[in-house]
Amino acid sequence: MLPFSQKPHSKFSFFIFSFCVCQLVVLNSGFELDESLTYIWPLPSEFKSGNETLTVDPTLSLSVLGKGGDLKILREGFERYKKIIFKHVSGVSIFEKWIGIRSVYDISELRIIVNSDSEELQLGVDESYTLSVAKNDGKSIVGEATIEANTVYGALRGLETFSQLCAFDYGTKSVQVYKAPWYIQDKPRFAYRGLLLDTSRHYLPIDVIKQIIESMSYAKLNVLHWHIIDEQSFPLEVPTYPDLWKGSYTKWERYTVEDASEIVSFAKMRGIHVMAEVDVPGHAESWGAGYPDLWPTSSCREPLDVSKNFTFDLISGILSDIRKIFPFELFHLGGDEMADTSNVQQTIWPRAAAAAERLWSKREPVSARNITLTALPRYQYFRCLLNRRGVQAAPATNKYARSPPNGPGSCYEQ
Repeated sequence: MLPFSQKPHSKFSFFIFSFCVCQLVVLNSGFELDESLTYIWPLPSEFKSGNETLTVDPTLSLSVLGKGGDLKILREGFERYKKIIFKHVSGVSIFEKWIGIRSVYDISELRIIVNSDSEELQLGVDESYTLSVAKNDGKSIVGEATIEANTVYGALRGLETFSQLCAFDYGTKSVQVYKAPWYIQDKPRFAYRGLLLDTSRHYLPIDVIKQIIESMSYAKLNVLHWHIIDEQSFPLEVPTYPDLWKGSYTKWERYTVEDASEIVSFAKMRGIHVMAEVDVPGHAESWGAGYPDLWPTSSCREPLDVSKNFTFDLISGILSDIRKIFPFELFHLGGDEMADTSNVQQTIWPRAAAAAERLWSKREPVSARNITLTALPRYQYFRCLLNRRGVQAAPATNKYARSPPNGPGSCYEQ
């Protein structure tokens, strides 16, 4: 009789058994969310919740009221968030089609009231909103889900919060709102909540910049500080001085005026300003690739030669052209930063979310008690929310940003 170690079949069976046991250990790690915490990021200014669970109709309709009800920003925002909320469901389920019975949902309509019809986006625009989510039982004057805001940008912030209240239940294959009814009054702590992106040291394609802007809206950040130009490259088209972008890395790593305007428009639809940064007079070696007279000498290529009138004429032309592209009232003239397409999202997220909550939420609630117990689980939850929305956010507990998980495990424990 062969010993166990010499039986091929026994070895294979033992391997299968070991694999199954390992899988059971991983799958039954016992991790559960702390239900005493509020998993909205950033934490709202004021909120009340209950202990009911409401179902949300996958054909959720929009009802608009107020002067800003017909704004394109609002309607496109609703459609965008509807796709996020109902990522796993769409319309009537296959089971409902088979049996011919339509399910009854607690929330079938989202009512949004916008009091102003202005789309002007400047620093300090009102981003406050109220959000109520309650079961329409025929008695409550609130009923279903309602967002009210003074501006369309406040309504967008309310839509983000509503989307975070909605969670897909894999057991019932439905979208649910837990701990209802909800009543939220919210506004930012600071008017300026920015994220800096450096595309001068490492060129980032337009689509990557859009992905970053989209992810900024999830954390209610509202200013993209776009560091476009530095000594290494000058990738932006400047119509008044068309040879400036000869300072780009290559002719394929450039931004046309139309590209920049598209970024500004894309950001505005999400309530985000775009603030341009152009380093001057230092960090400007790349300028001389198109206009060598800007250099003091051929061997001394920065700072710009401020002894020449041409230098000031060119700076004036750049600022004039950039002002036409970027309507935001603020402009930045220097700094040092780095980013790269291969790891830019992992570098930004989830760490930027910590700053985002400090900039939006009241100081006391987010600092109360032991933040390892109160903030870290919510921070990990938000990182997983970003992952579900397609944002490559790095594990929350990494010592350094950008690193992958150390091993297998739940997203909520990394």
